[in-house]
Amino acid sequence: MNHVANSPPSAVAKVVLVLEALPTCRGISEISRATGLSTSTVHRILQELAALGWVRVDSDHRYLPSVRLLSLAGQSAGVTQLVRPILQRLCAATGHTVHFALRSGDEAVYVDKLEGDRAYAMRSRVGLSIPLHCTAIGKAILSGLSRAELQEVLARIPLTAMTPRTIINPDLLIAHLAAVAERGYAVDDEENEAHTRCLGAPVLDHHGVPVGGISVSALAFDLDRAKVRACAPLLITAARDASHALGLPNSAAPASVPRKRR
Repeated sequence: MNHVANSPPSAVAKVVLVLEALPTCRGISEISRATGLSTSTVHRILQELAALGWVRVDSDHRYLPSVRLLSLAGQSAGVTQLVRPILQRLCAATGHTVHFALRSGDEAVYVDKLEGDRAYAMRSRVGLSIPLHCTAIGKAILSGLSRAELQEVLARIPLTAMTPRTIINPDLLIAHLAAVAERGYAVDDEENEAHTRCLGAPVLDHHGVPVGGISVSALAFDLDRAKVRACAPLLITAARDASHALGLPNSAAPASVPRKRR
């Protein structure tokens, strides 16, 4: 971005400079060098953008565009286009409704949904924000965070009891998420909505950090334990394929391999 020679950039121009640097720069020092702004200015702007949900911070303290920002720029459509064939295969193989959501700060946002072949329809919709602590995709995302980031997130978000089954004790939730990480997928066992059961697996970026997730959803009677066991490998494979489609190298940890907490 150009501004008048010998004239310092305005407050708005500084924000734009930082946003323009995000696609290629991640750390504060790198963004500072690219924009010519001081590190303190860059840090302040990034902190404010993160608080507003326009950027997110990963476990290595890198700053990345959030789903909200990507959606505004029309880029989430490109992400969805890459993952859609994978969702279609999963939906056809299971017969259940399939969702794809991306993390947006302390929530996740549905960016795609394919209805299953059942006579009923799920009430979810594209664009809907969902909590992390009681949804299959949300718990899958949380299970892939470092211990430090997980504790930070759980300290910020309200562990609201959406149903009597919701886990609202932080210690119990952390133990539950460790089990999720071990098996590679999460189960929302009527924890977010009564009579609804979902399976979720994380979608990872090229650093192996969860940026979203894929889920298989159905009414609880239609997704019993036997069907959970049958659907889980299909879901894990779909999440791994989605991670690769979005740029995860084959050498990085796939969604089916638990990531150690740091």
